[in-house]
Amino acid sequence: MALPFEKAFEGSYSFNLQRLPQFPLPTHDVVVRYGAPYKFERNVVAYDEDQFPNLEKALVIGDAISDLPPVSNREAREEMAYRKPPETEFQKYIRASKCDMMSSVEDTAQRERRVLFDHRPFELPEDDYLRVSRIPQRKGSNFRDLPGLIIGKDNVVRRDPESDIRLPSGKLLVPDYAINFGDGKSSRPFARLWWDETVPTLLTRPDPHSQAILHPEQDRVLTIRECARLQGFPDYYRFCGNVKERYCQVGNAVAVPVARALGYALGMAVQRLTEEGHLMILPLKFSHTTTIEFFQGSD
Repeated sequence: MALPFEKAFEGSYSFNLQRLPQFPLPTHDVVVRYGAPYKFERNVVAYDEDQFPNLEKALVIGDAISDLPPVSNREAREEMAYRKPPETEFQKYIRASKCDMMSSVEDTAQRERRVLFDHRPFELPEDDYLRVSRIPQRKGSNFRDLPGLIIGKDNVVRRDPESDIRLPSGKLLVPDYAINFGDGKSSRPFARLWWDETVPTLLTRPDPHSQAILHPEQDRVLTIRECARLQGFPDYYRFCGNVKERYCQVGNAVAVPVARALGYALGMAVQRLTEEGHLMILPLKFSHTTTIEFFQGSD
């Protein structure tokens, strides 16, 4: 319902009296990938490219998911126990309870009940599973490592005319869509991620036909929980709906660390606690600090 003109004007005038939020500076280094923007070569917000700010090391896939228990392509459990303690600072943070993370009221039993939710993958059809199971478990592997292909000097992949390898269903081991994807030069179909890499973008569906989404050492796509961790969702956060809908929720979300940093900047501006300038340096360890730890550290 629209506000009356007087109230809308009053609200606008009051807002104009507030200092605009500052832009939070990055806290971590990143594995740089260029090529997406077409109108410009670089998007430099805070630092010139010849500057070397003191950032924390880049977070990679191993930092995020190496502690999660192995599951199969057909995993259907909605809950399971952790099998080992966290191995990185990020994992310790992402496992924190809702009470610690949000400083919310929570009974002791729930706080101590550390259960892993949504650690199940989209189940691949049998043909795709058989293809995935033949992708080597090593860095950089993809459909090009399957037999029956020829890689030309122009990096274009072609089918070996003397080879006709098929699955038990009768379909080709290497489908035409994989060969033709990206004019035959792409390495994304049925590509494995690796522990020291990052995922540039999480989409709303885990499609191994067109994106690198295979687990480094398990024959499946990343689970809902693994994708959620890469988006910064804490483990206590539970998604709703069927498997496809939950992947969609994760893919459509603003990454939690980004939202948290912007929210912090907005809160500081509303309370008039910001200094002059357009940029803000976030508190030390901000991205991996729970609410309770943050307030304890500020005492």
